[in-house]
Formats: sequence, C-alpha cells, structure tokens
Amino acid sequence: MCRPRLPVDRGTWAVTRTKRSYRRRRHITVTSLLLLVLAVVLGPTPSSAAGGDWWNPTARPAPDSGVGVTGEPFTGTAADGEVRGFVDAHDHIFANEAFGGRLICGRPFSEQGIAEALKDCPEHYPDGSLAVFDFITKGGDGRHDPVGWPTFKDWPAHDSLTHQQNYYAWVERAWRGGQRVLVNDLVTNGVICSVYFFKDRSCDEMTSIRLQAKLSYDMQSYIDTIYGGPGKGFFRIVTDSAQARDVIKQGKLAVVLGVETSEPFGCKQVLDIAQCSRADIDKGLDELHALGVRSMFLCHKFDNALCGVRFDSGTLGTAINVGQFLSTGTFWKTEKCTGPQRDNPIGNATAAEAEKKLPAGVAVPSYAADAQCNVRGLTDLGEYAVRGMMQRGMMLEVDHMSVKATGRVLDIFEAASYPGVLSSHSWMDMDWTERVYGLGGFIAQYMHGSEGFVAEAERTEALRDKYRVGYGYGTDMNGVGGWPAPRGADAPDKVTYPFKSVDGGSVIDRQTTGQRTWDLNTDGAAHYGLVPDWIEDIRRVGGQDVVDDLFRGAESYLDTWAASEQHRPPTDLAKGATASASSSEWSLFTSYEPHRAVDGDNGTRWASDWSDDQWYRLDLGSTRSVRQVTLDWERAYGTSYRIELSTDGANWRTVWSTTAGDGGLDTARFTATPARYVRIHGVQRATDWGYSLYEVGVHGS
Repeated sequence: MCRPRLPVDRGTWAVTRTKRSYRRRRHITVTSLLLLVLAVVLGPTPSSAAGGDWWNPTARPAPDSGVGVTGEPFTGTAADGEVRGFVDAHDHIFANEAFGGRLICGRPFSEQGIAEALKDCPEHYPDGSLAVFDFITKGGDGRHDPVGWPTFKDWPAHDSLTHQQNYYAWVERAWRGGQRVLVNDLVTNGVICSVYFFKDRSCDEMTSIRLQAKLSYDMQSYIDTIYGGPGKGFFRIVTDSAQARDVIKQGKLAVVLGVETSEPFGCKQVLDIAQCSRADIDKGLDELHALGVRSMFLCHKFDNALCGVRFDSGTLGTAINVGQFLSTGTFWKTEKCTGPQRDNPIGNATAAEAEKKLPAGVAVPSYAADAQCNVRGLTDLGEYAVRGMMQRGMMLEVDHMSVKATGRVLDIFEAASYPGVLSSHSWMDMDWTERVYGLGGFIAQYMHGSEGFVAEAERTEALRDKYRVGYGYGTDMNGVGGWPAPRGADAPDKVTYPFKSVDGGSVIDRQTTGQRTWDLNTDGAAHYGLVPDWIEDIRRVGGQDVVDDLFRGAESYLDTWAASEQHRPPTDLAKGATASASSSEWSLFTSYEPHRAVDGDNGTRWASDWSDDQWYRLDLGSTRSVRQVTLDWERAYGTSYRIELSTDGANWRTVWSTTAGDGGLDTARFTATPARYVRIHGVQRATDWGYSLYEVGVHGS
C-alpha cells in the first residue's frame, strides 16, 4: 500500500515481439499511506440461474453489477503440468474496515445489495467538502459527487483513492479474465486512524486485522451462496500451496491472506524502546497463521521494534515522517549508503496540514542529499520474527523494509537456503532483484501504466529467463496509491472492445455497473474489474511476451510458496564442535572465548586480539562432507579472510576466500569437501579492533 516510484517513461510502445522459449523452473521440494477493504455478513437475493454453466451464479442479487465477460473460464493445467493464470500479489479487499473504518468508503459486498455496498461515507455528502483525506491524496478541494450506485459519476476512478475498488463482481471479472491468484493483504495503520477526523471503531491494529480476516471468509461464503452452495463459488481462500494448485486446476481463484501493517503484534517502538517481546511475536505469528495468513510485512511506513522502513519521498514523505514522530517519538534518521542500494530520498518538502500535528517547537528535520539510507535495519526482535516465519513456512514481504533491513533478511535466507521472499509492488531497490530470484523468491510489479509496466518488465526479462520464472503484478487497489490513467481514445494501440482473454476462451467487453460503463482507454484503471483490460493494454503496447510471463505468474508464485512450506533447516555441524582460536580478547566483565561463537546464542561472541593475522578453528569430531560456512560478524569484521578445511588438522586447503568482506552475515558456499577441521583465517581487519563473530555455522551435503 503506497505510491511507488514510476519507471522512466519511454514513450509509446508499438512492438511486435517473438515469443521466447520458456523452461519450467524446477520445484525446490502505508497519511496518504496505507489502506484496505471490508465487507459485511451477506445473503443475496436470487436472480435467474445460468443453466449448467458452473462459472455463472445461480442466484446473483438483482440489481447488481455486470461482469462483461462471456465464455467458459479455462481449467486444468498446461501441457507440461504447470498451472496457468495471472497473480495479483498485493491487493486490499477490506481496506474500508481499516483506519477506523471511514477512510475508504464502500464495501466489497453487502447482504443488503449493491446500493448498500457501493455508497460513499456519510461525511462526503453532499459534495465531498469534508473528504479531508482526498485533499491530501488527490489535491484540490476534495469535492466530488458522493453518489455511487447507480450513477458512479466521480468514483470509482483511477485517481480517487478513498472509494471502494474491490466490489466482488469486479473481482469476478478479473478472475474471468484469467487471474488465478489474489493476495488479499489485511491492512491498517494505528497512527493514521488516530489522527483522521472520522472513525467509528478502535484504532488497534490487530483488532482490525482479525475483522478483515473474518470478513474475507464471509465474502467467500457470500459468493458461495450466489453460486449455489458451499464450495461452488469462484473465490476460494487457500492456506497451502497444494490447495491453491487444486483450486486453480478447477479454474477458480485462489485467495491468499497476507498482512501489511505498521505495528504487527504490537511491536512499535517509543524513543527507541521496543514495546513487544519475543513471546508477543510467537503469539502473534501463531494467531496469524491460525487465521490463514501465509505472507506478511514486518514493517510498513514507520520504523518499529522489528525493522527500519524504506522512506517515502516529497510531501507525502514529510507527512509520513510526521506520523513516524507521532508514533515513535523520533523522526527518520539517515546515513550514507554503503552499497549500491538506496532507500527513497526523503527530500525537504513541506506538508503543512500534517506538520500542524507536531507539538509546539518540534519541526521535521532536513536531510542531506547524499545520506539516503535509513540507519535502522533489522533489529534482534525483527530477526527473531524472521526466523519465526521461516519455522512456520511463511513468506516474508521485503517491500517497505529499509535497505539495511532487506540486506540482513536476504543474508539470513541465503544462509538457510530459504526461498520465501516476496517483492509484491515495486517498493524494493531494483538491485536486490537477482538475489530474490536466486533464493527462489517471487517478484511482482506495481500496477503502473502499460508503457511504464512494459519498460520495467523488459529491464528484468533476462533475469526471469535465467531463473526460469514468471512475473506478477500488484494492483494495490484500495491502497491509496493511484492507478493507470487513461491513455486516450486516440492513443496508438489502444484497447479495442471486445477482445479475447489470453487463453482465447472468453470474450471481454466493456464493463458496466449501474448507469456507468467503463472504458480503459478513457477511464484508466478505475476499479478491479478493469484488470483484464489493463493486461490487454500491456499486450497491445508491449507485445505478447510480457503477457506470457504474467500468465506464468501463478505457477512461479506457487513454486515459491511450496518450497517455503517444504523447507527444512540444514543440520549445523558446528553445534557441539570443539572451538579454538589464535587469541581471545580479555574482558573483566564477559567472556570472548571461542566456544561463544558456537553456543547458539546471537547475544554472545568470540573476539580476537587487535591484530590482522588471526584464526578461528572448529573440530567437528569426525570427517564430514562440508559445503557451506556461515559467519555472523559483529562490527569488528574481516575485509579479507579465507575458509580452510583439513582432515588431519595439519594440512589445510583453502576452499573459499574474499578480499571484499562487508560484515553482517556471510555465507561461503563451495564444492562439498571431506573435512574434520574448519578454519576461518583472518588476513585483514575492517576496523582497529580484532575479528569478532557472533555465530559460526557449518553445513554439509
């Protein structure tokens, strides 16, 4: 949920492309910030049945929205056994229940019917004068025609950020157009809720998350009812990858629950003091898992007790920085980046309305242009949460994490060969892309306009070929981000209605709800039902190749999910090993002896004397096949060091070395080699101190 940076506009594309071969990837057995959507317990009115057509409701409410698609949805798998279909990796169906329940207006469904579901918030009547959040997100005075059903004069629209875009029949249209996975991110933000003028419920984040999870299941039941009974609807909430694969084979929509919130498990920080514990994290992860949540963000918009965030820029960034202060008692802090990755520039823009919320005498600080990285990374509690997610087979969203936090997460996942990493809506530094793919993770691009989307897809095309993966999109609908504007009725390669679905089995015409008919060329991506039209626009602008990658998205997403579920941590041969070292730093207050780096406690460490040539050695007890060594460095790390192996403790063989160590968590992989002894030989220090390691891990074949 955000307004992501757009790729460079490369103009209008009119390209005919040759379809490339594709080999199946092997299965490896958040004030203008965040928003979501909601619904109420339902019970529709019957309408005419649709014969034996399983894809048509037998009791759709009357009146209701049209879908505008004819033809049977595709079922089964491709010839090679892969599931087919598009994946939206980031949507917020129930954001209307977030932020106190009055920020996003309208519901995705209502048992009272569409007129009750698609109506504006009461404070928006008669002319939108009190639509305060619209002033911030859209500019101008916020005035608009509040009437939804049946006229829909001013909303939904591609630039109307406070009105429901996920009505169930619009989601139905996206499914009929070929989408087979939808990640429904349960979302809220306690600070936005507390400062927004209108609300009708508590601002507690977990209370909102629980409600949105319940309503997701209620929406499934509602759709089942209009389709003829339990299990018959297209909208199927899934809790494991095998279940998702079966749903897609049936031609239905697999719905995955995720979480995007700023203080999960109550893990906020106040004046740099964490307000949660490890027990809170365990309890929270267990509760979310029981609710069916399988992916989540650990931080979003504001730094919390788990991790630092990737900044927002400009006026919006300043407004969020004010929220950061109101939430934590501190503003964002920056430093010069140490690598090629960058957090978004904060800038020094003003946000007058937001800054009025600050106490007298407090002002948003200025930031140096060359200091663009958040000083905050992944905290000890954050690392505990990451490892807790791994233990539960959950997938971690790195979008919104600071560069420092993302780097540490990727280090941890690489050390454990854990694939469950997601970037779902273009909020990750592009230089992380190959590391995500190398782990077996999944990447989706924000729902940019077709020209921008195609340009970014082509930039990363070679990497998708290399790692044999499909591609996804993150619509972020109801996420206050803004969506593709109309290209115009006279645009080159515009969408021509009707058109065929990607699989060729359905015909898609303009979509009508009430008295309003939408056309992507002149309306842009106004609501979820226009996702198929947007995909057709991508095809006409960029060619079939990009769409083919998107059509393989469901398979790749399920690959990542399945590998996360099936992951088992490698055995650590260093556990219980005898440790020795060339030296150990002496301290009156604690021990820095060698065994402290293999005691399973990241709070203890080995530290050497303050000179370059030092070594640390492990005796595994017997000769084992060794293929990986992990080193979790303290601030005193080695820039140049090597990994040596021996069977007898006398004759050593160098199997890995570096002269560009940068600290943190290093993973050295090499050809499996017989060894009883493992030695880390320090050649050059990075600091005036010695070498210091929190933990050393050794892994075999």
